[in-house]
Amino acid sequence: MTLLLKLSQLIDALNERVGKAAFWLVLAMTVICAGNAVVRFVFNYSSNGLLEIQWYLFAAVFLLCAAYTLQKNEHVRIDVVAGKFSSKGQAVIDIIGTVLFLLPMVILVLWLSIPLVKESYRIGEMSANAGGLIRWPVKAVLPIGFTLLALQGVSELIKRIAFLAGRIDDPNSKGKAPSAEEELAAAIAAAKAREGK
Repeated sequence: MTLLLKLSQLIDALNERVGKAAFWLVLAMTVICAGNAVVRFVFNYSSNGLLEIQWYLFAAVFLLCAAYTLQKNEHVRIDVVAGKFSSKGQAVIDIIGTVLFLLPMVILVLWLSIPLVKESYRIGEMSANAGGLIRWPVKAVLPIGFTLLALQGVSELIKRIAFLAGRIDDPNSKGKAPSAEEELAAAIAAAKAREGK
């Protein structure tokens, strides 16, 4: 189990770095979007390439951050059922969900996307739009993102099993860091308190 927990830590560290690096793509996407708008309205020039780069960057952010989001336990889910269970019950639900839904879905997407990327690269697939970009780089992000998601699913599975075995604390507990919703609620409460003074 110790070796598996070390593997889980390595996967977590990898996805933490990839997720944080992908945040910079949001900045690049924003700058390109703003630049494209300025060029279009000021110089009356439009570029399909710039528009497609925005789409490519959005796809990269979405796909590369999926594993990071899973690691932070921030994916949207319905806790109506799981919220009624103890921490151990929730860990069992997470294990079942990972084994029955997450990992099979990721394997299916990988199985279908890898040949798609290979073919796109082989034929030098280009966008149908004038001035468009090559397609294989954005298609390649699909299996990369889902591979990271599969790895993070394995990491989460290891952590839930270790928790049930009493080897680690509850991985679902927020513990040291509040969620984004909790941070926002605290900021709103602090702003209201300042206004009330």
